[in-house]
Amino acid sequence: MDLMSRVLLVIVLVAYLSTVSIQLTLILLILAPFIVGAALAFRAIARTTITASRRMNAEVSAHIQETVNGIGVAKTFRQEGVIYREFLVVNRRSQKVNTRTRYVFSSIFPILNVLAGVGTAALVYAGGLGVRDGSLTPGAWFLFIQGLQAFWFPLTSIASFWSQFQLGLAAGERVFALIDAEPRVVQNDNRKLATISGEIAFSQVDFAYKPEEPVLKGFDLHIKPGETVALVGHTGSGKSSIAKLVARFYEFQSGRIKIDGVDIRDLDLEDYRARLGMVTQSPFLFDGTVRENIRYGRPNADDAAVLAAAHHVGGGDWIAALPNGLDSEVGERGSSLSMGQRQLVALARVVLQDPAIIILDEATASIDPLTETLIQEGLDIVLKGRTAIVIAHRLSTVRHADRIIVLRKGEIIEEGNHDTLLTNGGHYAELYNTYFRHQSLEYIEQSRKAA
Repeated sequence: MDLMSRVLLVIVLVAYLSTVSIQLTLILLILAPFIVGAALAFRAIARTTITASRRMNAEVSAHIQETVNGIGVAKTFRQEGVIYREFLVVNRRSQKVNTRTRYVFSSIFPILNVLAGVGTAALVYAGGLGVRDGSLTPGAWFLFIQGLQAFWFPLTSIASFWSQFQLGLAAGERVFALIDAEPRVVQNDNRKLATISGEIAFSQVDFAYKPEEPVLKGFDLHIKPGETVALVGHTGSGKSSIAKLVARFYEFQSGRIKIDGVDIRDLDLEDYRARLGMVTQSPFLFDGTVRENIRYGRPNADDAAVLAAAHHVGGGDWIAALPNGLDSEVGERGSSLSMGQRQLVALARVVLQDPAIIILDEATASIDPLTETLIQEGLDIVLKGRTAIVIAHRLSTVRHADRIIVLRKGEIIEEGNHDTLLTNGGHYAELYNTYFRHQSLEYIEQSRKAA
């Protein structure tokens, strides 16, 4: 509205000044484009500097956030001085960029005012010549110059608007770049399945995070409805990548993944993910109560259903350890709860969701044996009658699986149940002796006897 009012004011003043002196008005209209041109030329400089300033401010904010989040580690290793020196470097760069930006935006009005002053001088000289020649009266000359003072301000404001507008454009550019980013995961259709039994089939799937580093190549795997499949293998073998592809978090390069015989690229993602439950090694909890986090997957669930889901995990004994039961605040990212309690809340959230397919990605890797026992009791209920993909380094989770898939560099090298794979003496037996054997009851009893 401010811009429109000034444009209207310029039009009115030009119309009025033309009635005072048409000759001086023509000179004015010839001089005005120079001011507008200077402002438009200034626009490119303003856009470059403000974009650099925005990026630098983001870098400073990121550095501060990282420092605050990692302050415990920094103090442990006595790196406060290093962090401070790194911040000084970033902050000095920010100071230079922002100082340059302020100089740029502070100079636009003085430059335009100088040009307006030059224009005024030219019109005063031209008007003086008109008075001398008798083509212009002294009163009209004086009146025109007075009107000229009212003309320059809205004109310079309009001209400088485009440079000031770069502040918004530079910020908007970063936002729109994110909004306009094309998603890599693209669905071909929006099919909704009435029910999902949980059959999963990988057929000649090629997948890579980077083109030069393939994770899966010609991968084939069939998981029956209701089957619990454990994926084991060394770090980088592709276990988590398989789970993320089933969740449709990433786009695979070739091949097909089918859910109940339907290509996963043809499903309605919102509907499909409503039937998919996932628990990761470090579950994310939103700031709020335990009850609100359990209800996250089903916002309309009543308190009785939330309590029942919580009791399904470990018999609900863990609820008594919370200060206010299910109404206990979890804090930002669940900081008020222990890692084990966060896992129990995440499992209860999945139980309430009642999905057809469950993915457990290292769900018991960061918890103590007692909490693992509680979780394992809950898993027997959670996994019953559901298709499950389990990624684990804990024997208790792996040995209860219907089938164990042994991976190496994105390929299946062995599969079978726990006892069969141990008897075969292959890679799984090697993994068992490395990761799992010390967790077995037989090993504990042998160690006790030896002691």
